[in-house]
Amino acid sequence: MKPTVISAEALFEEFRPALHWEWIAGHAHPERHFDEAAVRDARSAADLVGYLNYIHPNRVQIVGRREVAYLNDASPEVTERRISRIVTLDPPVLIVADGQMPPDRLVALCDRADIPLFVTTESAGHVIDVVRGYLGQHFAERTTRHGVFMDILGLGVLLTGESGLGKSELGLELISRGHGLVADDAVDLYRISQTAIEGRCPELLLNLLEVRGIGLLDIKAIFGETAVRRKMRLKLLVHLVRKETMEREFERLPYEPLFEEILDVPVRKAVIAVDAGRNLAVLVEAAVRNTVLQLRGIDTYQEFIERHQRAMEKGEGT
Repeated sequence: MKPTVISAEALFEEFRPALHWEWIAGHAHPERHFDEAAVRDARSAADLVGYLNYIHPNRVQIVGRREVAYLNDASPEVTERRISRIVTLDPPVLIVADGQMPPDRLVALCDRADIPLFVTTESAGHVIDVVRGYLGQHFAERTTRHGVFMDILGLGVLLTGESGLGKSELGLELISRGHGLVADDAVDLYRISQTAIEGRCPELLLNLLEVRGIGLLDIKAIFGETAVRRKMRLKLLVHLVRKETMEREFERLPYEPLFEEILDVPVRKAVIAVDAGRNLAVLVEAAVRNTVLQLRGIDTYQEFIERHQRAMEKGEGT
């Protein structure tokens, strides 16, 4: 589920310090927002903001130096027609960038149609990058998963499993080995692109890790600033299971990498059995290192199969 609404006022206030813009027209309806159907149909933030374009309605229209010249370099009748067409696009917000002055007729039409009109001295390209990035995160598909989200060797790793298997204790041991905590217990996951998921910690649980028998630990206060992370890209799921579950439901030697879909994005998965005497921290680190190799195109299992095939062929030839 993702949000489908953001008001012009919220967008203006979010970037007032960064973009130094002014609101010069369309003050009557600060609650004006994107068309909800347009937000649902958008494949990325690029569908929601861009340079002035008469083909794409219901998106933030950016008017830069060339667009202002296009509106002005014509007879009054043609200029009137061009500006009137902008209103028919029903943009949630109109932004004039590059330090350009909007034509008086454009200001008047925005006031009449209650379209918020912002003016900034920042470059049009920079405004597009900033607003696209913000809208991409704001309208991202999202979900919350139970587990411990860690930065292990630079890879975002989500530790999952049944309650009581020691996920938080494992997280604490990994932190003591120099890795970083993103979130414990509840992890907010956002699909920030078609192939990437970003994990963050809810504000309420920031820097906290709960260990049974000890209670809440402030990881930042105990281990220092370098032991926590604000966010990470999710690259690997490590699922902890009981030994009997492992033997019953999972292959001991998977013939191909395991994946699990989260928000319609396939994420690599490793399954580790919890049993007395097993060093889970070392096993998780090994799984992460193996994943790094796989991401680089090195498949140890496939290499073993090829080596085994060559050995069989050699044996048959003798």
